[in-house]
Amino acid sequence: MSSNLDQLYRQVIMDHYKNPRNKGQLGEDTVTINMNNPTCGDRIQLHLKVVDGKIADAKFDGEGCSISLASASMMTQSVKGLSVEDAIKLAHIFYDMMLGKDYDDTSFDLGDIEALQGVSKFPARIKCATLAWKAMEKGVGNEDEI
Repeated sequence: MSSNLDQLYRQVIMDHYKNPRNKGQLGEDTVTINMNNPTCGDRIQLHLKVVDGKIADAKFDGEGCSISLASASMMTQSVKGLSVEDAIKLAHIFYDMMLGKDYDDTSFDLGDIEALQGVSKFPARIKCATLAWKAMEKGVGNEDEI
């Protein structure tokens, strides 16, 4: 990856970290999932509103490193409006990307999520990046392991 692309990706990650999208809580009729990464102390509370098999809304609260919170911001943006099935498919594409595997970048517009692909070079940070995604899967009742 070129250094210009690395720099752009760092800027996207820092923008989501400093200006998180969908930070906060949802009202009634939501599922709340609390997860943490004991290795580094990342903690997330994810709030999902699922209506008729679609993720109608998603918000999060938490604390942790820039990778963890930026990933939560990107995930909540990406899954809103998706069917539960598509949100799970997107999560698995994300996991493949995190593990440095070939991933399907044609089924969904990955947008800012692709800024996290460099995390795959740092195995200790993969759990940071996947924490919010694992919480989302747990919230919709799909807890596969990567």
